[in-house]
Amino acid sequence: MGKDYVPLKDLEVYQLARELSRKAWAIYEELSWKDQKIMGDQFIESADSVGGNIAEGYARYHFRDRVKFYYYSRGSLSESCNHWLELLYERKRISYLSFKEIKDLQRETEIKLNNFISSTMRNT
Repeated sequence: MGKDYVPLKDLEVYQLARELSRKAWAIYEELSWKDQKIMGDQFIESADSVGGNIAEGYARYHFRDRVKFYYYSRGSLSESCNHWLELLYERKRISYLSFKEIKDLQRETEIKLNNFISSTMRNT
């Protein structure tokens, strides 16, 4: 590994994705069994997939493989926050505070992820 190698756990974008997973899990745990099955399972799977895809892409050798997984990560971020989170809020299953906290984290993660994708493309 080169001297510029940054371990996955030290990447800010990955740390944000893990924070998203932690906050999503806190919401998931509070849902009823029925709500977990209807919306929650897909919410937590897509939220966890954000960091999972960053991790998988980061371990790839070729920049095109890396970017492909970072795009998957961005798609999972949108699915979890723009679809499932909004449904949970719309159906009054979560508070405005929980909703806003994750939406704020989504915006920050999205910016970092887009910058990470651009940086990966530039450094090839």
